[in-house]
Amino acid sequence: MHRDGQGLSSGGRGLCNERGGVHLAPLSLRDRDAIITREGLIFRVLGYTHPQEGYICDLEYAPEGVYRSEDSRAYRTEGERVYYKFYGDEGWGFIQRGFPRYMVFLQPLGRRVLGVRGTDIGGVKRPEEALRKLLECGSKDELTGALERLMEIVIEGSAISAQEFGVFGSILHGFYNPRLSDLDMVVYGRGTLERLRELLRELYMGGGSRLSNEFEKDESVAGKNWRFRNITPKEFVWHQRRKMIYGIFHDENAGRDIKFEFEPVKLFSEIKNEYNELRRVKWDGWVRALLRVRDDSEGPYMPSVYHVEPLEILEGPEVDDVEKVVSYLEEFRMQAWRDEVIYVEGNLEWVETRGGEYHQITLTYGPRYYEQVIKLAEMGASQTD
Repeated sequence: MHRDGQGLSSGGRGLCNERGGVHLAPLSLRDRDAIITREGLIFRVLGYTHPQEGYICDLEYAPEGVYRSEDSRAYRTEGERVYYKFYGDEGWGFIQRGFPRYMVFLQPLGRRVLGVRGTDIGGVKRPEEALRKLLECGSKDELTGALERLMEIVIEGSAISAQEFGVFGSILHGFYNPRLSDLDMVVYGRGTLERLRELLRELYMGGGSRLSNEFEKDESVAGKNWRFRNITPKEFVWHQRRKMIYGIFHDENAGRDIKFEFEPVKLFSEIKNEYNELRRVKWDGWVRALLRVRDDSEGPYMPSVYHVEPLEILEGPEVDDVEKVVSYLEEFRMQAWRDEVIYVEGNLEWVETRGGEYHQITLTYGPRYYEQVIKLAEMGASQTD
């Protein structure tokens, strides 16, 4: 798992320049909703299990006045102000060094994790509301025009309504580049996700479509600084290819190929906050294991949860009651399907709940971040070619 100041406005490029933070009390937030603090730090709500005092979060962006990054990918601007994006576990270190107030105590873990208390929330942004405003806005630039055209393709082909989608990332906050940025989308609900994946599968396989699979070839990771130690770029691409939530929109109107993704988020009716069910979670060491997936229904979400049966402990404490693999790493969402045998490396945790106890393997932020992995145990030549 893991100074009072001027708040960030809720407007920006692409939202018809509406201004003013959104203040809601009491708040009911879910994964991918954005929290903005009074000094302009932008957090992403992480998952669906939270303590009563606030929300477990990831730190996504910080304004130039409090943070600067040397990473060329990190720069963002809405025209008036500059922000920098955090990558990997950079946000964790930044908060620990300078803003420890943005941590919440988790009683079951006995430690603090990144999070925002309700009293520290200066504003919120919801992906579904931002998408509605973007589609209603009469003035479109290259990216928001492409967004509208992509939504038309999806709605026409699947009969899914626009209300079942949202936007996140730089387009949510209005500091995207119309000529360079990607389309980062949210899809709400399990049923909607499956209909969308089926549509994208058909479009990717059919001739003449303006949409293609981003991971059809290895070019999507070529030239990148590969830091994961236990999954190769070819293995990673193979897993990404079959998820059917990543693609490229070949948009003639914008004059370029635009990457897009649809991140699955639960409907409010699908959410169960299990925080009060937990009593204790204790780290029991590092583990390498072979497991069989029994249930993959929570795999698309954050955290990604795979219910498993243990087959073999390759390294680490010899336990026979591993019931779950829990991943907070985006790379390993929808990584495995039911009945597949997977190789997992990560943190072994003992979990005590109101109903009993068991072990789980958790992938999260920490000093061995890039050693963690979930992948098919047997990757044949045909799967990595």
